[in-house]
Amino acid sequence: MQQRLSEQATIDLHLHTTWSDGRWTAADLLAHVRERGFQLIAVTDHDRVDTLAQLQRLAKEQGVAVLNGVEISAAWQGQMADVLGYGFDPEQPDLRWLVEQVREGQRANAEEVYAELLRRGYSFPGRERLLAAQGNRLRVAGDCGFLLLKHGYVSSWKEALAVIRDAGYREIKADLAAAIDVLHRSGGLALIAHPGRGLREPAEFTFYSPELLDRVRAEVAIDGLEVYYPTHGPELEATYEAYVQRHGLVMSAGSDSHGPPGRLPVGYPAWRCRALLERLGIAVEPEGQAS
Repeated sequence: MQQRLSEQATIDLHLHTTWSDGRWTAADLLAHVRERGFQLIAVTDHDRVDTLAQLQRLAKEQGVAVLNGVEISAAWQGQMADVLGYGFDPEQPDLRWLVEQVREGQRANAEEVYAELLRRGYSFPGRERLLAAQGNRLRVAGDCGFLLLKHGYVSSWKEALAVIRDAGYREIKADLAAAIDVLHRSGGLALIAHPGRGLREPAEFTFYSPELLDRVRAEVAIDGLEVYYPTHGPELEATYEAYVQRHGLVMSAGSDSHGPPGRLPVGYPAWRCRALLERLGIAVEPEGQAS
């Protein structure tokens, strides 16, 4: 792991691979960011910490600096509150147990939804080909929605979501306080992921206004927010920047890239995440001083 970065070093601290719901393998992602000069990334696959040792081996082979990361599916008082964890020990038993419980619940629900869709007369002859990257396994109920789309039963993700919800899809999430507790006990930091996404996508995400963040922080010791995110926009970023500074929190920056043909990694300057990186032992220095 790099211990020093220049202020202008390019970073992206929110990326996904086929180990969760991404569309490219870890090796392909690492090659992509290496070729484009990224100096630090975090692969934050949903509810996966068991893959980080393999990821670090691949990263060392490709000469890419990778920060240990995860996105834990979590909820607070029934509202989505997914958590980005950074710099933790992936071998910590309670952390591994918590994310495995979430994944097992999601897999079980996916199988239930799939069985119900078959009972209703849907068929998916292209499943093996379409799910080849994940070994033809259902990971989450969203995979059933993907199959509905690709087989032409629906024309949009909104329609697919309505069908799988009617077929029994339910969100399987960890309690926010429990997720943050295990991240802290494993030596990591815990930030609310894409807090502003619900402003544009209220049907699927929670919008974390400053007032709602105050309520969350009264109960749960979050370390910060993912301030810089592709759909936040300058005005919302400024709101979150002010909130973080006012309360002594840290900021992260991430693309939430899942691979082509969708959004690709974004090269954010390291200075935007200075406080976060320095709490993780990575100095962010003026241009020309870092090595």
